[in-house]
Amino acid sequence: MKPFGLLAGSSVIAAMTIAMPALAEEANESDRQGQHSRPDREIIVTAHPLSLTSDETATPVISLEGDDLVHRAQSTLGDTLAGMPGINVDNFGGGAGRPVIRGQTSPRVQSLSDGSNIQDASAISPDHAVTTEPLLLSGIEVLRGPSALIYGGSAIGGAVNLLDEKVPTNLPEGGITGAVEGRYGTSDNEQTGVGGITASIGQFALRLEGVRRQTDDYEVPGKFGEAQVDGSWADTSTITVGGSWISDNGYVGLAYTRQHNDYGLPGHNHAYEDCHPHGGEIHCGTHDEEDDHEHDHEEEGHEDAVFTKLRSERVDFRGEYRDISRVIERVRFRAAFTDYSHSEIEEGDVATTFTNKAHDMRFELTHARLGGLRGTFGVQHSHTNFKAIGEEQFLPPSKTDNTALFLMESFNAGPLRFELAARHEWQTIKINDGRKTTHRPFSVSGAAIWDIDGDYSVALSIARSQRAPNVQELFANTGAPWRGIHLATNTWEIGTPTLGKETGKSVDLTVRKTAGDTTFTLGLYHQDYDNYIFAQTLDQFEDFRLIRYMAGDARFTGIDGDIRHQVTPNVGLAVFGDYVRAKLKDGGGNLPRIPAGRLGGRVDGVFGPLYGDVELYQVFEQGRIASFETRTSGYTMINATLAYSFDIGERANAELFLRGTNLANELAYNHASFIKDAAPLRGRSLLIGLRAGF
Repeated sequence: MKPFGLLAGSSVIAAMTIAMPALAEEANESDRQGQHSRPDREIIVTAHPLSLTSDETATPVISLEGDDLVHRAQSTLGDTLAGMPGINVDNFGGGAGRPVIRGQTSPRVQSLSDGSNIQDASAISPDHAVTTEPLLLSGIEVLRGPSALIYGGSAIGGAVNLLDEKVPTNLPEGGITGAVEGRYGTSDNEQTGVGGITASIGQFALRLEGVRRQTDDYEVPGKFGEAQVDGSWADTSTITVGGSWISDNGYVGLAYTRQHNDYGLPGHNHAYEDCHPHGGEIHCGTHDEEDDHEHDHEEEGHEDAVFTKLRSERVDFRGEYRDISRVIERVRFRAAFTDYSHSEIEEGDVATTFTNKAHDMRFELTHARLGGLRGTFGVQHSHTNFKAIGEEQFLPPSKTDNTALFLMESFNAGPLRFELAARHEWQTIKINDGRKTTHRPFSVSGAAIWDIDGDYSVALSIARSQRAPNVQELFANTGAPWRGIHLATNTWEIGTPTLGKETGKSVDLTVRKTAGDTTFTLGLYHQDYDNYIFAQTLDQFEDFRLIRYMAGDARFTGIDGDIRHQVTPNVGLAVFGDYVRAKLKDGGGNLPRIPAGRLGGRVDGVFGPLYGDVELYQVFEQGRIASFETRTSGYTMINATLAYSFDIGERANAELFLRGTNLANELAYNHASFIKDAAPLRGRSLLIGLRAGF
């Protein structure tokens, strides 16, 4: 830990808090923060090209914002979203965690920053963190179906759109707004300071924000055999400065974000560094075929010195203009330039370094109604220059170019609304030995949404989506000096250069009730894949596995949703759950790391300035496992929140909140994690926070 740095950050936060009442005199009442979100409030889905509300989209869209986001926000994106219907986490200790949507994660779940690709290395491996800071987000949108399709093959399983304030889109009332927050967590000794401020001069707005967080190894129940998960600590800082010129019809702006993130790697084990494949078998040390994998291999265990040192610098350019003419309703432009690197440090030395220099550009034009049609046309281009250098350079240096055209149109016919979306991509991957692959995925979808008396709606969407394989699936361990060993996940990875496009055909049915004391959203889906690319385990020695990226036909079927009843004006009850069944067709067996089903309930209440909720859900045992997997026991999770809001000035307010997770201190293993046995979920934890907004 580095207490001096955190103390300095906390001093800045404290100084801003002391000055808050004076600044509050200039703030507008309508900008007060800390009000708890209403379940019946319309939420505009900004990632949908037609800016529909969450109740109008063809498939369920989960939105997390306001106080709900503040209370649930954790150090990783996956942990922040975990527990929402249909969403799990592919966790890797306390420093990395990717979202899992309906049983699928990267590279089929695309993370976006206000519609622009996040270009890091998180799609390559679960131990690589998604370069975002949940505590600086103003909202998170999780999309599926036709609205996700226009973001490309990497969103074939879903898209997570991260909303922030780094490029201001509106002038602050009174010329200045902001918020500060401090929090402390008991399970991992978390110490966090957060602050952000937006000020304006004329039509120009400037934004400054930052986070400083330090955590130790998090605690787990004693049944695990250890008091904490070694290597689950994290030390991160993020700072952003942005500005924009804002008019009545739109804005144009620029932001620079720098993130440093050091975090441990649980389960990293050099006992397997001499392992190597022979055909479809893995051989480790002096192991030979005669001992039938019974060799008593000495394990060195995890050492605290093994950690990741991540650095990311990103420049975002954003612009949007509305009501340009009678024909053009809106144009929107996004461009991002990223310089990313992370090094895996072992005993003070750099073992492997991953770098990614990338850019992503996206232009959208939304036209007004023409002959009853309203829609969006766009073009997108992205480029990545990726390298892995060092002991675990299991991938060759590569350059990936992807260019796409996409279109979405909507047509209203009384209570019915129809959507049609299509996207065509041209992707080329070149590696430095001269090899090259080219794929041209094409995706199309259609949907019909029936509005029944304004209270109910039924939506049916059908899609045919394609995804091109990535460099890891194609070229891992396919030529010297790129050995396939990957000690973070305890695997030896082998790619298949002949892999073709992955094609998924899906049907989604969504039923909603959006008004009245009782509301609900229920989603049923079936996805049929041709040439589904997955990591098949060929052999295993102790905890080390030999995997090859292969293609097979697969099927996903599931259900997720929630129902809520407002019992009194102050108290609400909710039931939520999800289940997905994923397997290879023609008797090929189960797919690996598929989350187990869940079912739970929640009660929440607002009594003047006091808010509270308690949720309990059961994660069932996962016994439908792939080859070489082990069953994962179920567990019961109990979480609760208590918050008190109060005024600290005429137009400023604050909130003191307490969030408890895993209150029963259950030993919980996550079947979706590569290192589930080395890094169970954290035990009982209390998080206390104080935030203030003006």
